[in-house]
This record gives sequence, C-alpha cells and structure tokens, in this order.
Amino acid sequence: MDFTGGSPAGGSRGGDARLRDTRNGAFWQRGLASRWWRGGAALLSGALPALAFPAPSWWWFAYVALVPWTLLARSAPTARRAACDGWLGGVGFMLAVHHWLLPSLHVFTLVIGVLLGLLWVPWGLLVRHLLGGRPSAGRVVAALVVLPSAWLLAELVRSWEGLGGPWGLLGSSQWQVEPALRVASVGGVWLVSLLVVGVNTAVAALVAVDRARIPAAAGIVVTALAVGSVWAWAPQPERSGAARIAVVQPGVIDGVGGAGKRFDREEALTRTLAGRGVDLVVWGESSVGHDLVDRPDLADRIARLSRDVGAQILVNVDARRSDKPGIFKSAILVGPEGPTGDRYDKMRLVPFGEYIPARGLLGWATSVGKAAGEDRRRGTSPEVLTVADGLRVGPLVCFESAFPDMSRHLTREGADLLLAQSATSTFQDSWAPEQHASLAAVRAAENGRPMAHATLTGVSAVYGPAGDRVGAPLGTDASSAAVFDAPLADGSTLYVRLGDWPVYAALAVLAALCAAEGLRSLRRPARRIPGPAVPPARRAHELPGRPGR
Repeated sequence: MDFTGGSPAGGSRGGDARLRDTRNGAFWQRGLASRWWRGGAALLSGALPALAFPAPSWWWFAYVALVPWTLLARSAPTARRAACDGWLGGVGFMLAVHHWLLPSLHVFTLVIGVLLGLLWVPWGLLVRHLLGGRPSAGRVVAALVVLPSAWLLAELVRSWEGLGGPWGLLGSSQWQVEPALRVASVGGVWLVSLLVVGVNTAVAALVAVDRARIPAAAGIVVTALAVGSVWAWAPQPERSGAARIAVVQPGVIDGVGGAGKRFDREEALTRTLAGRGVDLVVWGESSVGHDLVDRPDLADRIARLSRDVGAQILVNVDARRSDKPGIFKSAILVGPEGPTGDRYDKMRLVPFGEYIPARGLLGWATSVGKAAGEDRRRGTSPEVLTVADGLRVGPLVCFESAFPDMSRHLTREGADLLLAQSATSTFQDSWAPEQHASLAAVRAAENGRPMAHATLTGVSAVYGPAGDRVGAPLGTDASSAAVFDAPLADGSTLYVRLGDWPVYAALAVLAALCAAEGLRSLRRPARRIPGPAVPPARRAHELPGRPGR
C-alpha cells in the first residue's frame, strides 16, 4: 500500500494523520521524559535532609535541605503533579533515613518507604497552593505557618510505633546545636522541626518569588529572634551534684557461643571498675541471654561483680521468662545480694525486628530478611527504678529512646537520670549507631535530665541536662568500660510541664486553614454552566420559502 501517493485528497488526509501521529508521539515522549525527570528529582531532593543527621551530621544543611523539594512542588503544573512530587519526595526521605535497614528487611524497606511517603502528599499540595505562580505577600506569610504544620503532621503520623516510630524526625538533626537544644526544652523535638521547616520555606520563597522577599526575610529574622529569646529566657533545671555512671561496652563478639562469650567479656570489663567510686554500672541491650531465675549461676556472678565494684548493675535480659509465657527484653537491677526485684519490661517493640505485624499475613518476611522468628512480649507500664543512695533512674530499651513521650513520662514520675540500653550490632557499619546515640542528647535537653546511652557495640555516650556531651563517647570499634560524671538537675523544663503543645498548635493551624478554605468556597459565586445553544425564534415572514416584507 502506498502511503505517499494516491489521489490528492487521499494523500492529504494520510499526510495529516501521519503529522498528527508524529506530533502526538513527540508530545507524549516529552511528557514521559518530563515525568521521569520530575520523579527522579523529587526522590533525590527528598533524600537530601538525611545528610543533616549523623554520620555526615551536616546539621547546618537542614535549614536549606528542603528548598529544592519545595521549589519542585511549587512549580508543579497541576495539583496532581504536586501531590506526586510530595509523595516521591517523601519516599526519598524515608528511604534515605532508613537505608541501613535494607540488609535486614530487603523489599520491606521499599514497601515501607512507598507507603509512608504518602504522608507528604498534603505538604506537596499546600506548597503549590500557597507558593505556586506569583503568590501574594499574604500567601507567603500563610506558607511560613502552614507548611511547617503540614510537615509536622506527617512526622506525627509516622511516629506511631506500628509505622516504624519517630526515627529521623527533622528536629533531631540539631542534636549538637545548643540554641536548638534550648528550643527543645520548650517544645520538644516537634518545635525544632517546625522552626527548621519554617526557615526552609522562607529561603525557598526568597529564591523563587520576587514579591515574597520582604515577608520571607522577615520570617527568617523573626525565627532567629525567637530562637535567641528562647535561648535567653527559657527556664532550665538547676544543677545539683553528679552521678558517677559506668558504661560497659563489650564490642563485637564473633563465633559460636556469642552470648556466653559476651557475658564473660562484660564480666571482665566490669571488674576493672573496682575502686573507681561508681554509683551505677550499665550494661547494654541483650547483655544477658538467659533468664536469671533459670540461671542462678549467672545471677550470682553479677551479684559478685556488684560487691567487687561497690555499685549495683543494670543488666538487660533478652530471654524467655520463667514466670510468664514468651520472650521479654527486660532491664533488671542486680545488687550485692542478687536481683533486687526492680525491673522494666520493654513496651514498644521494633516492627519486624522484634515482632511481625499481622504475622499470619506477613510471616513470610522471615524467609527474605532478618525478621523476628518469634514475637517478643510487651511490658505493661514504664518504671522508675531506685538505685542505692536514692538515685532514681528511668530505663528505656533501644527503640524507645526515639519516643519523646516516654522519657517525658519518666521525668514526670521523678527520674533523676534517663538510661537507654541499646544494641545496633546488626547495623555496625552504617549510620545507625551514631544517629541512635544522638537521640539521647535531644531527650536530655527536652527533659532537663542527664541521659546515658549504653550499647553492646557502640556508640555509647552520656549527655548532661542541657544535652551537652559528657566525656568522650565509646565508638563502634571500642571494647571498654568507661566512667562518666553525669551532672544531675532539679526542676523541670517547659516541655516536661506543657507537653507536645507544638503538635496541637500545628493541628490548629491546619484546622483553621481548612475552615478558611471552606468559607472561601461558600462565598465564591457559583459559576454559570452554559446551556445548549438554541437558535433564536424566527418570525413568520423570516421562515424559509416565504418572502419578507
């Protein structure tokens, strides 16, 4: 068949069809390339904030890390595209801050990232709504308040234990910045996140919107003044003595019989603390692999250590209990006469690591990754343990140090010292150990209480009531016992007194926005929908076939 010849009429129609096909093909190719480009850009820009966390620890980068993602969502041609930019950026962010889980969870890491990325869809839509096009000064001012609130909503929802917990909250990237830690003492990590996102929003507006320069610059100035004011007047607990805390970190134990070898190493390291005047010795998570009731020989060895050192020892037992069914992770206090009866059973478990959600449906995860073969059991309540000489300690186990509400509850219950027993040996060569240890600084600043983070294989560290580091941490290459003089404090911070008020403020802002948009839509005049075109009626003399006058 000849597509180039034929009759003139037929050839013209064929040429027009081919031209249309060519143009449509080029259009869709350009559209597809554009979508792929935007999708990749969204993933990459969403991942950038992870560089503000340890190990890179570029804390200063957090204040501009969201700018590329914000500019991308702002330029979205449609609301649907802005929602997609928000989702893909959220996927990139979640994968970046949880990348160290890939060797253990494999495909589940991707699934979790894809699902949790949906939480940033509202943020992407609001970026386009408030900053898209040529926004007025009023819309820019609204963006400075609304966009941080939308970000905080995403952080709040994903902080639920079943969704992975509050790992990688943007505010926790500021763990070594003294003014930010002072802000955390007023409104917790939530208030720090709000301020960081607010600065990013102002910088994005400065870059992209000419008419927004004055309100955006004013927003940055107001944020700086607010942080300076908080730094100057925020009440801080008064220092009142110190507690001499020893942390025992056995290091990586390879080979068969790891639990027994680890115990022997912990025992040897603890003996080096004799005569050093410590008030409490802390071992890491899963430091004892047998129930002490079933193994009185181990209980006797720890009690003997307590007598030699002259201090009680807080161990962590990861074993099947003799008095209850199932496996528990428990912080147990052991004195010169044996276990004192004070214990805390871990309440919040790591999804897939310590239990599998909906095991009947997702139990196959054990065949593709290092998921829990058997679900751990949960404790029923937090506990404040009293050590000799009246020191009251609030224990947390690993994952729980990421939850602001748990340490706040322990502080309100009278804890003088916060403790986290942890084990990150599975992720020894990743960013996880340093990032986990950094959380203790934020919890200490929030509550105005010193906090010790004791691990099996590093990083172990101690922080003072203002989040300031005490002594030198034990890195992932250390096998040692270290003593830290942790300053104690009396009184409480505003965060301990007022709780998560920035979260409620953010929810109020979003509720006010929804109400304002609803009223605006009601006041907007209804758009007339044109009906079908009807030709005007003709007079009798204008009818066809009849002459006019």
